[in-house]
This record gives sequence, structure tokens and C-alpha cells, in this order.
Amino acid sequence: MNKTIFVAGTDTDVGKTVVSRALLQAFNARGFSTVGYKPVAAGCEMTTDGARNSDALYLQAAASIELAYDEVNPAALMTPASPHIASEIDDKPIDTVALSETLHLHQKNADFVLVEGAGGWRVPITGDRYLSEWVADEKLPVILVVGVKLGCLSHAILTAEAIRNDGLDVVGWVANRVNPCEEHYRDIITFLESQIGAPKIGEIPYMRGVKKKDLSNYINLDSII
Repeated sequence: MNKTIFVAGTDTDVGKTVVSRALLQAFNARGFSTVGYKPVAAGCEMTTDGARNSDALYLQAAASIELAYDEVNPAALMTPASPHIASEIDDKPIDTVALSETLHLHQKNADFVLVEGAGGWRVPITGDRYLSEWVADEKLPVILVVGVKLGCLSHAILTAEAIRNDGLDVVGWVANRVNPCEEHYRDIITFLESQIGAPKIGEIPYMRGVKKKDLSNYINLDSII
């Protein structure tokens, strides 16, 4: 098996990293070798080891193959803004050729490579290029993360449409309950199950400290392996 999946979110802060870790944990539990890849991350913090992004660190720790941080997150931007803005302020252009070279190395060395996006599907990485264009160039299948809250229905349907219009497959979606007080949660799930046009491969409940928990039991890999 050699599989690469891009994890896209309906927006920022919808739980891409939570779901990415859950997917890595689920593949690990099946005995596959895994790599977590966060090609672009803005809002890094400077440490004694250099610029570090917390989401990328979670992926680095969850994968079964140990990698240096730069191999997990080659475009580490300090400014907490859209990548195209952060790149300009930091004076650090995002080199998509380098992103692809690193991805291809991971694909040679792991059974499963999980690539986590930044922000929503149409996040810009330069003044005239989106990260989604790079995903399309690499022809990566996509798992969509839906942060279940008010407004998520339109965001989810529009994002799925945009992914397909870019010529890519939505191979699954995961519901992440970011709002524990959403009283219409089950109605939202039912609607999305009928409209997204891809299998729901997981539901992750709201819980404290979710990024530190083993979430493999919340993911069903049967439809994507």
C-alpha cells in the first residue's frame, strides 16, 4: 500500500489537526507506516530549535516514522496570518517545487502520507496562487473536515463542490463537534450524509484535550484503504 491523502477543512479552526492525528493513529493501529506532512503553517513560535508550529508538532508526534521538523513543515511562517501575507511579511517565499520534492520523498518511505492543509480550501500562498492548486497538481484525494457548528452546511457543500471542480476526489469526510451546545447536531449530520456525496468516515465528539487523546476508534478506514 502507498497512499497519500490531503486533509482539507471547511474553514480555519474546524479541527483539521484533530482529524489528521486521528487518521494517523487509525493507520498506525492497522500496522501501516505513516508520515504526517504540514507543508505550510503560519503563526509559528520561535523556539531554541527554530520556528515551530503546534499543529505540525502534533503530526510529527503522531506519525510512526520519525522525521526532522523541517521535513514535516518545510514552510514554517512566523506571522499569524494567511500564508500569502505571512510569507511576504516574513520574507520567506513558499516554494511549491520544494513542497512537492519533500512530499515525493515521504511517498517513497511510508505506506500512508497524510498532508494537512492550512485554513480553508482556497487559502492563498502567493498573491496569485492557492494551496489548492498545488494539491490539484499533485492529484491528491481529499478528506474533508467539517467543524459542526452554525453555518457549516453551506461551507461544507461549497467546499466539496470546489474540490470536485478542481478535478479531485472527495474520498470521505469527518464530522468534528467543535460546538458542544449545537442543539441540531444530529440534523446537521443527517443532511451532510445525504448531500456531500462521499462516505462519512468518522465523527469526533467534543472533548477537552482532544489533541492529546487516542482517536483511532472514531475513524473507519474501510472505505479508503
